[in-house]
Amino acid sequence: MREYTYVYAAVAPAEGKMTSLILPRADTAMMHLFLEHVAKTFQEYFIVMQVDRAGWHHAKDLQVPENIRLIFQPPYSPELNPVEHLWDHLREKQFPNLACSSLDEVIDRVCEGLTQLEAEPKRLRSMTYFPHFRNTS
Repeated sequence: MREYTYVYAAVAPAEGKMTSLILPRADTAMMHLFLEHVAKTFQEYFIVMQVDRAGWHHAKDLQVPENIRLIFQPPYSPELNPVEHLWDHLREKQFPNLACSSLDEVIDRVCEGLTQLEAEPKRLRSMTYFPHFRNTS
């Protein structure tokens, strides 16, 4: 039997800040929960969040907080989204040639990696603050 969990994350590339949640599903209800979390975490900002075109990112019943605007990245271009670079980093650093014995072990390793990234603003900025962001900041 396979088990799943989902990591939602948002980065503020210029500031080298991030926030994340590990949630049980990838759906509209969980996306709403995550957006509320981001809106509170970065309440002093107006947030432009780049998302892919997953169904729960543009569902009619998705409630987007007032301080967040979602923009959709072009199809087949995950490399344009700064968050995608977090996943590459986590795979390389937390799961190199590793088979975990349980979902809890996976979650622990993901949490460890996310906590490390959150504590290193310079590294986070270097991974996510792309030139096209610097030109508009």
